[in-house]
Amino acid sequence: MGRVATKHVIVTGGARGMGAAFARTLAAEGAKVTITDVLVEQGEALATEIGDTALFLAHDVTDEAGWNAVVATAEESFGPVSGLVNNAGIVHVDPIEKLSEADYRRVIDVNQVGVFLGMKAVIGSMRRAGVGSIVNISSTGGLIGYSNILGYVASKWAVRGMSKTAAQELAADNIRVNSVHPGIVATEMTADSDRSHEIAAKQPITRPARPEELANLVLFLLSDESSYSTGAEFIADGGFTSQ
Repeated sequence: MGRVATKHVIVTGGARGMGAAFARTLAAEGAKVTITDVLVEQGEALATEIGDTALFLAHDVTDEAGWNAVVATAEESFGPVSGLVNNAGIVHVDPIEKLSEADYRRVIDVNQVGVFLGMKAVIGSMRRAGVGSIVNISSTGGLIGYSNILGYVASKWAVRGMSKTAAQELAADNIRVNSVHPGIVATEMTADSDRSHEIAAKQPITRPARPEELANLVLFLLSDESSYSTGAEFIADGGFTSQ
Protein backbone atom coordinates (compact mmCIF):
# COMPACT_ATOMS: atom_id res chain seq x y z
CA MET A 1 0.00 0.00 0.00
CA GLY A 2 1.02 3.59 -0.62
CA ARG A 3 3.53 3.19 -3.45
CA VAL A 4 2.03 6.24 -5.21
CA ALA A 5 0.42 7.91 -2.19
CA THR A 6 1.62 11.39 -3.17
CA LYS A 7 0.65 11.13 -6.83
CA HIS A 8 -2.20 12.48 -8.92
CA VAL A 9 -2.50 10.52 -12.17
CA ILE A 10 -4.62 11.03 -15.28
CA VAL A 11 -5.52 7.77 -17.06
CA THR A 12 -7.03 8.08 -20.54
CA GLY A 13 -9.18 5.31 -21.97
CA GLY A 14 -9.74 4.45 -18.33
CA ALA A 15 -13.34 3.29 -18.35
CA ARG A 16 -12.65 -0.37 -19.09
CA GLY A 17 -9.98 -2.93 -19.95
CA MET A 18 -6.37 -2.07 -19.16
CA GLY A 19 -7.25 1.54 -18.31
CA ALA A 20 -9.70 0.48 -15.64
CA ALA A 21 -7.11 -1.91 -14.20
CA PHE A 22 -4.59 0.94 -14.11
CA ALA A 23 -7.05 3.21 -12.29
CA ARG A 24 -7.99 0.57 -9.71
CA THR A 25 -4.38 -0.38 -9.00
CA LEU A 26 -3.19 3.21 -8.69
CA ALA A 27 -6.05 4.11 -6.36
CA ALA A 28 -5.38 1.03 -4.23
CA GLU A 29 -1.77 2.20 -3.87
CA GLY A 30 -2.80 5.66 -2.70
CA ALA A 31 -2.96 7.82 -5.84
CA LYS A 32 -5.64 10.30 -6.72
CA VAL A 33 -6.88 9.22 -10.15
CA THR A 34 -8.59 11.25 -12.88
CA ILE A 35 -10.17 8.79 -15.33
CA THR A 36 -11.04 9.99 -18.82
CA ASP A 37 -12.87 8.25 -21.65
CA VAL A 38 -15.59 8.64 -24.26
CA LEU A 39 -17.46 5.79 -22.51
CA VAL A 40 -19.27 7.99 -20.02
CA GLU A 41 -21.52 5.48 -18.27
CA GLN A 42 -18.72 2.98 -17.67
CA GLY A 43 -16.30 5.68 -16.60
CA GLU A 44 -18.70 7.18 -14.09
CA ALA A 45 -19.44 3.73 -12.66
CA LEU A 46 -15.73 3.04 -12.19
CA ALA A 47 -15.12 6.36 -10.45
CA THR A 48 -18.05 5.66 -8.12
CA GLU A 49 -16.65 2.20 -7.41
CA ILE A 50 -13.22 3.58 -6.50
CA GLY A 51 -14.62 6.37 -4.35
CA ASP A 52 -13.50 9.85 -3.32
CA THR A 53 -9.98 9.46 -4.70
CA ALA A 54 -11.27 9.12 -8.27
CA LEU A 55 -12.81 11.56 -10.73
CA PHE A 56 -14.28 10.78 -14.15
CA LEU A 57 -14.25 13.27 -17.03
CA ALA A 58 -15.70 12.70 -20.49
CA HIS A 59 -12.84 13.29 -22.88
CA ASP A 60 -11.92 13.02 -26.56
CA VAL A 61 -8.13 12.72 -26.64
CA THR A 62 -7.95 14.16 -30.17
CA ASP A 63 -9.20 17.57 -28.97
CA GLU A 64 -6.55 19.97 -27.64
CA ALA A 65 -9.05 22.25 -25.90
CA GLY A 66 -10.56 19.19 -24.26
CA TRP A 67 -7.13 18.18 -22.97
CA ASN A 68 -6.57 21.60 -21.44
CA ALA A 69 -9.98 21.47 -19.77
CA VAL A 70 -9.29 17.99 -18.36
CA VAL A 71 -5.98 19.06 -16.84
CA ALA A 72 -7.50 22.23 -15.36
CA THR A 73 -10.45 20.37 -13.80
CA ALA A 74 -8.22 17.56 -12.55
CA GLU A 75 -5.86 20.05 -10.91
CA GLU A 76 -8.75 21.89 -9.27
CA SER A 77 -9.99 18.60 -7.84
CA PHE A 78 -6.79 16.88 -6.71
CA GLY A 79 -3.92 19.33 -7.12
CA PRO A 80 -1.12 19.35 -9.71
CA VAL A 81 -0.84 16.33 -11.99
CA SER A 82 2.25 14.19 -11.38
CA GLY A 83 1.40 11.21 -13.57
CA LEU A 84 -0.16 10.58 -16.98
CA VAL A 85 -1.03 7.27 -18.60
CA ASN A 86 -1.76 7.79 -22.30
CA ASN A 87 -3.79 4.62 -22.72
CA ALA A 88 -6.66 5.56 -25.04
CA GLY A 89 -6.39 3.74 -28.35
CA ILE A 90 -8.28 2.15 -31.21
CA VAL A 91 -7.54 -0.33 -33.98
CA HIS A 92 -8.95 -0.71 -37.49
CA VAL A 93 -8.50 -3.99 -39.38
CA ASP A 94 -8.12 -3.92 -43.17
CA PRO A 95 -5.42 -4.77 -45.71
CA ILE A 96 -3.58 -1.75 -47.08
CA GLU A 97 -5.36 -1.77 -50.44
CA LYS A 98 -8.75 -1.60 -48.73
CA LEU A 99 -7.80 0.79 -45.92
CA SER A 100 -9.45 4.17 -46.41
CA GLU A 101 -7.66 7.42 -45.72
CA ALA A 102 -10.38 8.34 -43.22
CA ASP A 103 -9.96 5.12 -41.24
CA TYR A 104 -6.17 5.46 -41.25
CA ARG A 105 -6.32 9.06 -40.07
CA ARG A 106 -8.83 8.19 -37.33
CA VAL A 107 -6.43 5.66 -35.82
CA ILE A 108 -3.50 8.08 -36.06
CA ASP A 109 -5.54 10.87 -34.47
CA VAL A 110 -6.48 8.82 -31.41
CA ASN A 111 -3.35 6.73 -30.91
CA GLN A 112 -0.63 9.19 -31.93
CA VAL A 113 -1.99 12.74 -31.90
CA GLY A 114 -3.82 12.03 -28.64
CA VAL A 115 -0.52 11.06 -26.99
CA PHE A 116 1.18 14.22 -28.27
CA LEU A 117 -1.64 16.43 -26.99
CA GLY A 118 -1.67 14.67 -23.62
CA MET A 119 2.05 15.11 -23.05
CA LYS A 120 1.86 18.75 -24.09
CA ALA A 121 -1.12 19.45 -21.84
CA VAL A 122 0.35 18.10 -18.59
CA ILE A 123 3.81 19.71 -18.70
CA GLY A 124 2.77 22.88 -16.86
CA SER A 125 0.94 20.98 -14.15
CA MET A 126 3.86 18.57 -13.67
CA ARG A 127 6.21 21.53 -13.32
CA ARG A 128 3.95 22.83 -10.56
CA ALA A 129 4.04 19.38 -8.94
CA GLY A 130 7.83 19.40 -9.14
CA VAL A 131 7.88 15.87 -10.55
CA GLY A 132 6.22 13.88 -13.31
CA SER A 133 6.04 10.48 -14.92
CA ILE A 134 4.38 9.95 -18.29
CA VAL A 135 3.62 6.39 -19.38
CA ASN A 136 2.65 6.04 -23.03
CA ILE A 137 0.94 2.75 -23.86
CA SER A 138 2.36 1.46 -27.13
CA SER A 139 2.24 -2.21 -28.16
CA THR A 140 4.35 -5.01 -29.52
CA GLY A 141 3.02 -3.39 -32.70
CA GLY A 142 5.45 -0.57 -31.85
CA LEU A 143 8.35 -3.03 -32.04
CA ILE A 144 7.44 -5.32 -34.95
CA GLY A 145 4.95 -5.36 -37.82
CA TYR A 146 1.51 -6.96 -38.03
CA SER A 147 -0.48 -7.39 -41.22
CA ASN A 148 -3.86 -5.74 -41.75
CA ILE A 149 -3.47 -3.07 -39.03
CA LEU A 150 -1.20 -0.55 -40.74
CA GLY A 151 -2.58 2.53 -38.95
CA TYR A 152 -2.29 0.88 -35.55
CA VAL A 153 1.30 -0.24 -36.14
CA ALA A 154 2.27 3.17 -37.53
CA SER A 155 0.81 4.91 -34.50
CA LYS A 156 2.44 2.59 -31.97
CA TRP A 157 5.89 2.93 -33.55
CA ALA A 158 5.34 6.69 -33.38
CA VAL A 159 4.44 6.53 -29.69
CA ARG A 160 7.73 4.73 -29.03
CA GLY A 161 9.76 7.46 -30.74
CA MET A 162 7.73 10.31 -29.28
CA SER A 163 8.37 8.94 -25.80
CA LYS A 164 12.13 9.00 -26.36
CA THR A 165 12.09 12.58 -27.66
CA ALA A 166 9.88 13.76 -24.80
CA ALA A 167 12.16 12.03 -22.29
CA GLN A 168 15.09 14.04 -23.60
CA GLU A 169 13.21 17.34 -23.60
CA LEU A 170 11.53 17.00 -20.19
CA ALA A 171 14.25 15.49 -18.01
CA ALA A 172 15.37 18.96 -16.89
CA ASP A 173 11.87 19.44 -15.44
CA ASN A 174 12.13 16.19 -13.44
CA ILE A 175 9.59 14.58 -15.79
CA ARG A 176 10.25 11.03 -16.95
CA VAL A 177 8.68 9.50 -20.07
CA ASN A 178 8.57 5.79 -20.92
CA SER A 179 6.61 3.55 -23.27
CA VAL A 180 4.94 0.26 -22.37
CA HIS A 181 4.56 -2.45 -25.01
CA PRO A 182 1.89 -5.02 -24.14
CA GLY A 183 1.31 -8.14 -26.15
CA ILE A 184 -2.07 -9.85 -26.06
CA VAL A 185 -4.09 -8.73 -23.04
CA ALA A 186 -7.40 -10.28 -22.01
CA THR A 187 -9.79 -7.34 -22.38
CA GLU A 188 -13.10 -6.61 -24.06
CA MET A 189 -11.21 -5.78 -27.27
CA THR A 190 -9.56 -9.20 -27.55
CA ALA A 191 -12.01 -11.59 -25.87
CA ASP A 192 -13.59 -12.71 -29.14
CA SER A 193 -10.50 -12.46 -31.35
CA ASP A 194 -9.36 -15.83 -32.70
CA ARG A 195 -6.18 -14.21 -33.98
CA SER A 196 -5.30 -12.93 -30.51
CA HIS A 197 -5.69 -16.36 -28.96
CA GLU A 198 -3.64 -17.95 -31.75
CA ILE A 199 -0.80 -15.48 -31.12
CA ALA A 200 -0.86 -16.07 -27.37
CA ALA A 201 -0.82 -19.84 -27.80
CA LYS A 202 2.52 -19.64 -29.63
CA GLN A 203 4.27 -17.52 -26.99
CA PRO A 204 6.65 -18.88 -24.34
CA ILE A 205 3.95 -17.91 -21.83
CA THR A 206 1.00 -19.45 -23.63
CA ARG A 207 -1.82 -17.21 -22.44
CA PRO A 208 -2.92 -13.59 -22.74
CA ALA A 209 -1.85 -11.20 -20.01
CA ARG A 210 -4.29 -10.22 -17.31
CA PRO A 211 -4.91 -6.44 -17.23
CA GLU A 212 -3.65 -6.41 -13.65
CA GLU A 213 -0.25 -7.64 -14.82
CA LEU A 214 0.12 -4.58 -17.03
CA ALA A 215 -1.20 -2.41 -14.20
CA ASN A 216 1.65 -3.54 -11.96
CA LEU A 217 4.18 -2.45 -14.57
CA VAL A 218 2.50 0.93 -15.00
CA LEU A 219 2.40 1.33 -11.22
CA PHE A 220 6.16 0.79 -11.08
CA LEU A 221 6.78 3.42 -13.76
CA LEU A 222 4.59 5.99 -12.03
CA SER A 223 6.19 5.37 -8.65
CA ASP A 224 9.52 6.69 -7.44
CA GLU A 225 10.84 3.12 -7.63
CA SER A 226 11.58 3.75 -11.32
CA SER A 227 13.27 7.13 -10.73
CA TYR A 228 16.24 6.34 -13.02
CA SER A 229 14.15 5.04 -15.93
CA THR A 230 13.28 7.38 -18.78
CA GLY A 231 13.15 7.13 -22.56
CA ALA A 232 12.88 3.34 -22.34
CA GLU A 233 10.61 0.59 -23.67
CA PHE A 234 9.07 -1.78 -21.15
CA ILE A 235 7.80 -4.96 -22.80
CA ALA A 236 5.16 -7.26 -21.32
CA ASP A 237 4.28 -9.74 -24.05
CA GLY A 238 4.65 -13.23 -22.64
CA GLY A 239 7.90 -13.56 -24.55
CA PHE A 240 6.30 -13.10 -27.98
CA THR A 241 8.99 -10.77 -29.34
CA SER A 242 11.78 -13.01 -27.98
CA GLN A 243 11.09 -15.51 -30.74
